[in-house]
Amino acid sequence: MSDLDFSLTAVSRSEQGKGASRRLRRTGMVPAIVYGGEKAPATISVEHRVLVKHLENEAFYSHILTLTTDGINESVVLKDLQRHPAKPFILHADFMRVNMDEKIRMHIPLHFIGEDIAPGVKIGSGLVTHNITEVEVSCLPKDLPEFITVDISKLELDHSLHLSDLQVPAGVELVELSHGEDHDQPVVAIHKPRGAIEAGSDTDTTEETE
Repeated sequence: MSDLDFSLTAVSRSEQGKGASRRLRRTGMVPAIVYGGEKAPATISVEHRVLVKHLENEAFYSHILTLTTDGINESVVLKDLQRHPAKPFILHADFMRVNMDEKIRMHIPLHFIGEDIAPGVKIGSGLVTHNITEVEVSCLPKDLPEFITVDISKLELDHSLHLSDLQVPAGVELVELSHGEDHDQPVVAIHKPRGAIEAGSDTDTTEETE
């Protein structure tokens, strides 16, 4: 986890229901809930403008946040967002309290590097296929990474990297791998474009006919 500091101010709300949420959104606020830990779930609201500004930073999605509700600070993570299907509005947000001594599960984005110099691309003229772009990790809050780097600079044509090939920070576990070796799914691969494969097959057929 980096030294980035994300702080968000919230206000308690007592009114619930669709009508109350619509009225709240018209004032520029987003209805939300914070849950987890030893406290009961609490309904809150946060300023839409401030939340959207934070969401422009990818790290906000996988970072420990400081949520201040009615003057009380809590460490939380963003667990879910409900967006408007057609307009750039946030309709609802879910925050989960975290205990710094207990492991949490979070989805972390993958950052791919080295694609332009990978032998499978530079020499083999292959295309990179991203099978997954995020992974679920389990770790203590202090060890939570903002992203995991996937270096494919040495990846050859018709080769792939799997979850077990990823270099994860100390203290971080990939949840999928905890289910067994058969869950070691491919992350990224380099293959010839389909059109090139088909053209090559046609050439081979022609040569055999001749």
